[in-house]
Amino acid sequence: MDDKLMLMIPGPTPVPEQALRALAKHPIGHRSKEFEAVIAEVTENLKWLHQTQSDVLMLTASGTGAMEAGIINFLSPGDRVIVASNGKFGERWAFVAKAYNLTVDPITAEWGQALDPEQFRQKLEADTNKEIKAVIVTHSETSTGVVNDLETINRHVKAHGEALIIVDAVTSLGAMNVPFDAWGLDVVASGSQKGFMIPPGLGFVAVSAKAWSAYKTAKLPKFYLDLGKYKKATDKNSSPFTPPINLIFALQTTLRMMKQEGLENIFKRHERQMKATRAAATAMGLKLYAPDHAAARSITAVVTSDAEQIRSIVKKRFDIVMAGGQDHLKGEIFRIGHLGFVSDRDILTAIAALEAALQELGKATAQVGAGVAAAAKILGES
Repeated sequence: MDDKLMLMIPGPTPVPEQALRALAKHPIGHRSKEFEAVIAEVTENLKWLHQTQSDVLMLTASGTGAMEAGIINFLSPGDRVIVASNGKFGERWAFVAKAYNLTVDPITAEWGQALDPEQFRQKLEADTNKEIKAVIVTHSETSTGVVNDLETINRHVKAHGEALIIVDAVTSLGAMNVPFDAWGLDVVASGSQKGFMIPPGLGFVAVSAKAWSAYKTAKLPKFYLDLGKYKKATDKNSSPFTPPINLIFALQTTLRMMKQEGLENIFKRHERQMKATRAAATAMGLKLYAPDHAAARSITAVVTSDAEQIRSIVKKRFDIVMAGGQDHLKGEIFRIGHLGFVSDRDILTAIAALEAALQELGKATAQVGAGVAAAAKILGES
């Protein structure tokens, strides 16, 4: 059946009809008074979502572009930076840092395991000469469905006194609590096609006063990603370069939706759907990749050698798209996204399709309907 595609991946995520209609509006001039009013509202609501009074800047870029901007605006060539990695995206930030001739000091964990905050404490406390200028960490590791203990890691960074914390919150912002001001975060990057519930194309960077102080002496090259330009323009309800006008119309719509739902309800919904998905997978006899204590609210990774066959059946028979594994996990896991504009009904539909795929492959090891029943029980508790 045409036009029935259902995205259950970590991004792009489903887009509400209200936002689709906003995308279809006739563009207006990006230097007009009318668009200034849109920027003003969107900026205010971005600060609400980030739980901050600091700057939140919009870039025409992906989440990777936002993270690159978050790295290069506050550092100088040769600076020593801790780059934490326990998945594909942690590895990416190390590549970005090395591309800009930063001195990378790695902290790693096996894919599927959470980073150990104690390693950060030890390395930061040992830096008595205050040579470490930043700690770069992925909050929710999209490739594995693991969430890292950002709050504890950040406490160790704050105790260091000198280092900034630069956070990839691409699949946690809008799904999990990331209180920028309360935790004293310095740089937080995210992307529009995740919890923001609109298509790809916008990146967001929240910046603290401490980070702006570092910006004044940072010497890495930048032009389009120079966040100083974005701050200057945003303070005037404008943009330094031509923005994606209709994407911002859509963002205006989804931020209003999010405010109406409320932050606590958003966080509870994502947690409920995560628990339901994990309970369903377990009830079907499937193995979960991330441990319970480090399970991301936005995506669940499932271990099976039949990952690609399962994904293929779910897509061909039910028009539901689930994500595969990356790098060495390709064919070893599949990932179910429950991020952004995902309802409880979507979770039950995806689980039912997954059960049907297991039956078709002759891999079902549990009673038919066990997964749906387990998910329905969790969803019905709230």
